[in-house]
Order: sequence, then structure tokens, then C-alpha cells
Amino acid sequence: MKTGPNVQGHDERNTLGRRELLKCSAWAGAGVLWVMSGGIPRAFALDDASTQLSGTSLANDFHFVQISDSHIGFNKEANPAPLDTLQQAIDKVIALPKKPALILHTGDITHLSKPVEFDTADQVLKGLPSPVHYVPGEHDTLDEGGGKAYLERYGKGTKGNGWYSFDDHGVHFIALINVFNFQAGHEATLGADQLKWLADDLNAVSVSTPIVVFTHIPLWTIYKPWGWGTEDGDQAIAMLRKYGSVTVLNGHIHQVIQKVEGNITFHTARSTAYPQPAPGSAPAPGPMTVAADQLRNYLGVTEVSATQGEHPLALINSTLI
Repeated sequence: MKTGPNVQGHDERNTLGRRELLKCSAWAGAGVLWVMSGGIPRAFALDDASTQLSGTSLANDFHFVQISDSHIGFNKEANPAPLDTLQQAIDKVIALPKKPALILHTGDITHLSKPVEFDTADQVLKGLPSPVHYVPGEHDTLDEGGGKAYLERYGKGTKGNGWYSFDDHGVHFIALINVFNFQAGHEATLGADQLKWLADDLNAVSVSTPIVVFTHIPLWTIYKPWGWGTEDGDQAIAMLRKYGSVTVLNGHIHQVIQKVEGNITFHTARSTAYPQPAPGSAPAPGPMTVAADQLRNYLGVTEVSATQGEHPLALINSTLI
């Protein structure tokens, strides 16, 4: 496993204390398979999951897959064929010894919000073996209606700009939206209406219930100069602190960065389309071109598994096997 430099912040919200763990990992292979056993997660390269794990070993586990930032319609040098790399990720999911209970797509389904891009993505993502739950990325809100195209396809039954929650296998999933009114270089926002809805939603959830929050832009500030954070995300995080097990998943930054803070674990996902530079390592964020034979090492999907037992769901650490 290669480990990149720690991210250093420019204000107190970016400064890491002893109680926080932050690391950026350049994991090889198509992605990571998370297996929870007795509350302790183990990470397997998704490429090796089919040989290292059997359907029997996952039989009593609840596991799901996160994919992100497929950017269908992108055609630049960083990856002229994102449809092919998305299909490769889907093939890895299909090859797992047991199909996941559900799939989370954490945004930027398309690159320019064009109808043909949404149509193409829909056709390919239908190949996934489990139901897919979506949140939009800022690239999914570029149409003239400012996200109307996304909401017409994926927003049925949601609130406001597409936020919603659901329960599966005793886990409470919360989809938060922080890409509407997006401005490059500025932190995202959730907004007062969504925060009020979140408070009401959480009021009905027991503090012992495992919670998975999924959104596009990180709720916590990873790198403020690039807008890699959510300005009012700390208000949402404060509401989640009393719960025993909270996992927050996002996309947007196209690389693996983790932070553990108390009972809350923050975990970003790689893109299935192209990599971006590590925070602060380039003049600006954007598609990063790597050697063609190395591209697959920067792309991926993440699978999360949890065994219901003494300890609830939590991604508290990771080790590449």
C-alpha cells in the first residue's frame, strides 16, 4: 500500500488533532472490499476478493458497494473511455462471491448533464446486480434547469433537492445533497431546509442504530482552497455525534482519504473515470493524466460489509491485504 502525504489545513477546521486520523492512500487494483467482523473492518483489494473470500464467508454479512464519479461523457486525455472503465468496475462487482445488498452512487454520474449521457449511464448501470441509490454531483446539475434533469430521473420520492433516507438490514442510510448552487473553489452547502429535515429524520432513529451518510462533496473540510468541503457540514456532523456508529461516504475528489473522529468515520471514494491530484499538490483540482497502463490503479469501487453482532457498522480503520 502506498500512502500519500497528510493533508495540512489553512485554518482550525483543517487541522488534525490526536483524535483524528487522516490518510490518503494510493491503493492498487479496482477497489476495496470492506468486510466487517466483530466490529473490526478488513480491507481486501477487490481484484482479489473472489479468490480470497467465498460466498460462505459473506453469507451472514450485510455488505454494499459504493461507486462514484463515473463522468459519462468525459473524453479528454486523462481517460478517453470512461464508459469502459465504469464497465470494468461493474464487472468486479458482478464477480464478487455474493452480490451486495445495494449500491450507492455518490455523484457525477455524467460529465455535462446531457440527456444522452444520463441515458448511456442508465443503460450501463442497469448491469449492476443490486438496487442503486443515487445522489448528484455538481456535474449532474449543469443542465439549463440547474439539476432538473437529475431530479426528474432520480428524485422521485425525495425531498427538496433530492435528499432522502431509508433503512436496510438495520442500518439507516441518509442521502445528503450539497451540489446545488455549486461554485468552483468554494465550499459546498447543505442549506437550512436540508439541515432541518436531517434533524427531524434523526429524531426517529435510535442512537444505537448504525448510520451511513452518503453525499458527493465531503462533509468535512479536506482542502479549503479547492473548495473540498461543506461549509455547513459541521452542523450535520454535530447532529450525528451522539450515534454509536456513523460512516460518512462521499466522492468528488477521486481518491481515497479517510478520517476517524470518535464514532464517525469519513471515507472518500475513487472515481471510475479519472484521478485528481492530492490536495494542494497542483495549482488546481481537475483531471490528472497518468500513464495509460497505470490508469486502472487510480480507479475503483468500494464494498462495505458488516456482521450484525456485538458491534454495529463502522469503518474505523483500513489495511490493504
